[in-house]
Amino acid sequence: MFYSTASGLCLIIAGVKMASQQQQPGGPMSQPGLQQPTSLQQQQQQLSQQQDFDPVHRFKMLIPQLKESLQNLMKIASLNLAHNTSIDNGIKSSDASVQRFDKSLEEFYALCDQLELCLRLAYECLSQSIDSAKHSPNLVPTATKPDTVQTESMSYAQYLGMIKSQISCAKDIHNALLECSKKIAGKGQPQGIM
Repeated sequence: MFYSTASGLCLIIAGVKMASQQQQPGGPMSQPGLQQPTSLQQQQQQLSQQQDFDPVHRFKMLIPQLKESLQNLMKIASLNLAHNTSIDNGIKSSDASVQRFDKSLEEFYALCDQLELCLRLAYECLSQSIDSAKHSPNLVPTATKPDTVQTESMSYAQYLGMIKSQISCAKDIHNALLECSKKIAGKGQPQGIM
């Protein structure tokens, strides 16, 4: 019961901190009774949605919960150890209720699993970003942002040429693999009865 209350309190505190970090100086709540402008609310909603999907941000938010869970786990373990020692020494009977160690351990492992998933997702995002930069190093200016044209960016025609060459290379690899698999399948069949 203690853990669920503390965990809920931790989530509330994290939400308050996140909300206070998102506020702009001189922005909302400067005078009582005033509402935030719609565009600022939309920007904050988009920012919070992006942060929900950002594995690094999620990882940073889970670390305090993990610390709290570990502290709770160690506290319950020490209480259970002290209780079992007193029972073994004959000081107390086993009628006293103690908190369940397995539940707190399960909560700790669940948080560890979430952190592991966040790290794996962050690694995958980084790998995709590196691969993207490696296979398409030059930027293509978009129609929505023509003012951001850089000297090293490629034109759309150049980009199409690069994509066509990548598609042709992928088709060549596919055909080579198909031909190889047909040769392997042909060797595996019996030649006939002699």
